[in-house]
Amino acid sequence: MKIAYAFRRCASYPYNGPGLPTDASDRLQFLAKVKEIGFEGIELPAMNLADAAVDTLRAELEDAGVPCVAIRGGGGAAHPRVAAANKKRMEDAVHFAAKVGASVVNSTVTTPPREPGKKGTYRGESVSQGSSRYASEADYERTASAVTDVANIAAGLGVEISIEVHQNSIVDNSWSALHLLGLIDAPNVGINPDLGNIYWTYDIPEESCEDAIVALAPHVNYWHCKSLYRVHIPDLETAIYVQAPLPDGEIDYRFAIAAMLDAGYDGYLAIEGVRYGDGFHQDGRSVAYVKSVLAELG
Repeated sequence: MKIAYAFRRCASYPYNGPGLPTDASDRLQFLAKVKEIGFEGIELPAMNLADAAVDTLRAELEDAGVPCVAIRGGGGAAHPRVAAANKKRMEDAVHFAAKVGASVVNSTVTTPPREPGKKGTYRGESVSQGSSRYASEADYERTASAVTDVANIAAGLGVEISIEVHQNSIVDNSWSALHLLGLIDAPNVGINPDLGNIYWTYDIPEESCEDAIVALAPHVNYWHCKSLYRVHIPDLETAIYVQAPLPDGEIDYRFAIAAMLDAGYDGYLAIEGVRYGDGFHQDGRSVAYVKSVLAELG
């Protein structure tokens, strides 16, 4: 099992933004630090770049020792207003992944809220718009058809698709992930069991992280990892979730890693970076923790 960096904020002075620094020297400084911390690869969003620029980016990443291992992009097909655009985004992500050398496209199947501005448009509430609780079988069938089409394109390029378990999505727990996977007619599709997303979808998590990882581990082809503190406010039917390094939050990643190893998983464990504070310090602690657990478990 290797460790990738699914960073969500790049704060490498003087650059501060959501993506890689645009200045070459700042970018190389950031990548050098990522490698120093102990990451063995990096996840990037799909980007609209000319082929020459993609070649340059790929060379920089590989020379820095942190090749691109996953691209994120796509979206759900359950809502007709966005289905075609989301499918095109997933196709574009597949083509970009092949060019930059990534073997996986990570995609959610989220859809826009049906009642914008009302309860359930965010996480940590008693309802979640777009969730599996309110999905129809037709929602799953439309989504499976779209993913199958893109997966067949991806197979010809040597790319896999990983469906991320995510809030505001018809795939937001283990049973819904397995249900959609069973409808997809493509062997290069698997699941990304982001336990943090299961934990913070509702104010009271509907499934334990232990049950989820045991059920999903045999079907995983990419894995986002983040941990959280939960502060429940029952009178408001709300919970506030605060991200923390993996060893400090409330998700038991020792149990999760053991379950994944027992299932024979040898892909990337992608640490989803913190969004506030010193990311290098906090995410570095997550890397050190994962490596210590892997060493203990053999």
